[in-house]
Amino acid sequence: MKILVTVKRVIDYAVKIRVKPDKSGVETQNVKMSMNPFCEIALEEALRIKEAGLASEVVAVSMGSAQCVDTLRTGLAMGADRGIHVEATGALYPLTVAKVLKALVEVEKPQLIIVGKQAIDDDCNQTGQMVAGLLGWPQGTFASKVLLDKDKQLATVEREVDGGLETLCLDLPAVITTDLRLNQPRYATLPNIMKAKSKVVKKYTPQELNVEIKSDLEVIDVTEPPKRKAGVIVSSVDVLIDKLKNEAHVI
Repeated sequence: MKILVTVKRVIDYAVKIRVKPDKSGVETQNVKMSMNPFCEIALEEALRIKEAGLASEVVAVSMGSAQCVDTLRTGLAMGADRGIHVEATGALYPLTVAKVLKALVEVEKPQLIIVGKQAIDDDCNQTGQMVAGLLGWPQGTFASKVLLDKDKQLATVEREVDGGLETLCLDLPAVITTDLRLNQPRYATLPNIMKAKSKVVKKYTPQELNVEIKSDLEVIDVTEPPKRKAGVIVSSVDVLIDKLKNEAHVI
């Protein structure tokens, strides 16, 4: 079984986001970048499946500028067998990413795709669902537990919903998107970081995959959220109720 895992290069979660002066987006120059945390969880799950003897190969895929290779190398250092870099300039929106993944599936023939449920830069939460729709594969989203039956070619996905837990049984091939509590990603050790430098990273362009990079979306304006007002201490419950009713207008 071959597993395809997506890894996205995003602004590090600990960095304070700054909006560009022209409000066309957020500042990415001279900003620490890292792998999207949900992608780390997806890769960790794929590696655990391989270590359990249920998969033969884990392939990491990243799309974007040349710097995405650094993110791929991190994934290879964690344990992925090889990487694929689809080089593209400009913004990549979920539908375009899903089309590229569909084209890669036709080349790589994986039996399972694992992606993070969302990226922390755009919070779209759309790519996994879209690629499943384009491929006509079953999908298990927001997975908090994944079990595979290699003989029966089934994946059992436990997912968190508002009412508790929901369990889905998927026929392979399938698409799974990972939630925060699925696992705790490993750290790449120094020996594995050195080994990752010699692992293969194959490059494609969208044109080679017959995918047109375009978007039906246009970003009009990016602004910072309004600053929160300082809290106040009230002297009594009556004053609190009065403020909630007449100032906050929430009751």
